[in-house]
Parts: sequence; structure tokens; C-alpha cells
Amino acid sequence: MTARLKSFFAGLILGGLIAFFLGMNFGKGAPLLSNPFAKRDLASALKDKAEHLAEGAREKLHEATKPEAPRK
Repeated sequence: MTARLKSFFAGLILGGLIAFFLGMNFGKGAPLLSNPFAKRDLASALKDKAEHLAEGAREKLHEATKPEAPRK
């Protein structure tokens, strides 16, 4: 019983550590298996986000200004 309890807590701690580091990468928008402590270039991250936002806005504007189909 004690051995099972020890292995349970060891697995719980190991799983928590792995989930913590994967969560750090997920929160930063980085690949999950990359180094969570690596320096991230703020300028390139902002540029990527700005491009993504601009593309989304462009698509929405295109949909909003699409001409309507003629009514019968």
C-alpha cells in the first residue's frame, strides 16, 4: 500500500511539472515541446499578432461589403 501511494504522489508531482511547462508554452503561443525559458523576440511576436489581426479584419470587411444577391 505504501509503495502504491509513493508512486501515486511521484506521478502526481511529475505530471504537474510537465503540465506546468507545457502550459507555459501554450500560454505564450509557442510550440508545446519548445524551451519555455528561451528568450522570445517581442518585436516578431507583435508583428505576427498584428498580421493575424489585420488579416482577420480584412476578411470581415470583405464579408461586410460584399454585394447582396439580386432579389427576385
